[in-house]
Amino acid sequence: MRSPRKAYLLLEDGTLFEGKSFGYEAPAAGEVVFNTAMTGYPESLTDPSYEGQILVTTYPILGNYGVPPEREKDAVSEFLESSKIHCCGIIAQDYSWEPSHWLSTRSLDQWLRDEKIPGIYGIDTRALTKHLREKGSMLGKIYFDSPDEIEFSDPNIENLIAKVSCDDVEVHGQGDKTVVLVDCGTKYNIIRCLTRRGVKVIRVPWDYDFNTIPYDGLFISNGPGNPDFAEATVANIRKAMENGRPICGICMGNQLLAKAAGAKTYKLKYGHRSHNQPVRLEGTNTCYVTSQNHGYAVDQSTLPTDWEPMFTNMNDGTNEGIRHKTKPYFSAQFHPEASSGPRDTEFIFDKFIEML
Repeated sequence: MRSPRKAYLLLEDGTLFEGKSFGYEAPAAGEVVFNTAMTGYPESLTDPSYEGQILVTTYPILGNYGVPPEREKDAVSEFLESSKIHCCGIIAQDYSWEPSHWLSTRSLDQWLRDEKIPGIYGIDTRALTKHLREKGSMLGKIYFDSPDEIEFSDPNIENLIAKVSCDDVEVHGQGDKTVVLVDCGTKYNIIRCLTRRGVKVIRVPWDYDFNTIPYDGLFISNGPGNPDFAEATVANIRKAMENGRPICGICMGNQLLAKAAGAKTYKLKYGHRSHNQPVRLEGTNTCYVTSQNHGYAVDQSTLPTDWEPMFTNMNDGTNEGIRHKTKPYFSAQFHPEASSGPRDTEFIFDKFIEML
């Protein structure tokens, strides 16, 4: 264990938290958000949906099981959700300097230092989370000696989708059916869930005109930031709707499908970046326990008459998915592929494959 430095988290409303440093010792700035997962920090850290954000974990300890092995940059890792850490900082109540897990290849501290991501522990993350719930998500910055080390930075004013999407067309798996996966910041487990079901996946950049290639179904991935930046994707989805082939979206994919249908989206007060979120399937009393990570939502009151809500969040009544009344188009705002949370909504992939 090395001797940690004092480190500080300053929120844009002037609230200051003092803690100790782990990981890379450099200032960072972004939107401060929280996650309620008990496990799965390797998944959360590598989730592209956290791009530009300082992640607060409400579970009191980090680092106790280290970091799982990685694979080559171009391969789909078995344990991570992308090839790099996407959040710009991480906040914990406590940090374990001695990880213990049979799969661990290095400590979280070492991983953060390798990827130049700062961390702070020794902060009352429950108090910080309650503050964010009351005031809403806000900008923040991590510094060590002076708050002047770095300026506040708002990730929502830039096109984060373009920043995290793949650069070239990729092919994964094989099968009789071909699925185009529009990469708005896709998690690797979406690719794993699709290829495990025996389909060929063509992963394309966010603004790629996939209508120029033959496919059997369209899948729109999760992603970070404001969906308004993805107008090119929305235009391509609208064009795809003309051929009637199955379409499914997850998270950002739900918002982009809704925008392609003609609906509007809006920013949530503090977002849903948590686990154990109850979501009800419309028209039933069935409620699923879901994992979520989004800062924007679909305004379902703006859905056209040939569309309807598919899922509803039972905590705040926000939209959690939509579907077309007659055509094979549907989406989920939550993450049915989440590995650190429950898997009882993975049937979303089965439903999509059946439609092919």
